[in-house]
Amino acid sequence: MPHHGLIIPSSHRPISRVCGATSLICCRTGPPARYWNWAAGSGRLAPRRWQRGCAGTYAGIEIATKAAAVARENLTEVLEGDVERMTLPWSEDHFDAVLMSEVLEHLVNPWDVVERIARHLKPGALVVASSPNVAQIRVIRGLLNDRWDLADSGLMDHTHLRWFTQRSYCRMFEDAGIRVDRVRPMAPPGRWGTLFNAVTFGKYRYLTMRQICIEGHKV
Repeated sequence: MPHHGLIIPSSHRPISRVCGATSLICCRTGPPARYWNWAAGSGRLAPRRWQRGCAGTYAGIEIATKAAAVARENLTEVLEGDVERMTLPWSEDHFDAVLMSEVLEHLVNPWDVVERIARHLKPGALVVASSPNVAQIRVIRGLLNDRWDLADSGLMDHTHLRWFTQRSYCRMFEDAGIRVDRVRPMAPPGRWGTLFNAVTFGKYRYLTMRQICIEGHKV
């Protein structure tokens, strides 16, 4: 039976940055899987998955018109539009995996979207998602100095509508029926962060995590 999946990296995030996560999905789901690519970007990594026999179908959702046009050259199916307003055409229990990369923080109601996405996942479907961590020490240091400085990109991107800590991010998925199996940073914490984690025995590891990345499955 062919497998299906959806991957949803944000238009703000280069598609190459999610290759590691799609490799993880490929290894965990086994061939051929249905992948769901939400905010699909260019979709250029999809052919690699097909060549390896990992994807039966590779679907995507992308709000940016130009990115959606390019993605259609690489994905099985691309929906163009705002995921919060569109009606998803797939049946329940359809996808084997979903990747939501740097997109939930841009939504008005990400909790509702995660619940909707979960309905289209098969029991046991792999879920990989990432978003910025507002509890990162750099943000806390700014607050202690009465500063909340938004930027054009990065952790304090001015287009972010929602902010998450590690705990609140995990709760959003758990409440939607997705069990979080692992929480990890998107990148190593650096020399200072590594030392801090060692001295504190990892108790405050979330303070050195710029991006929260969760791996889980639908129960």
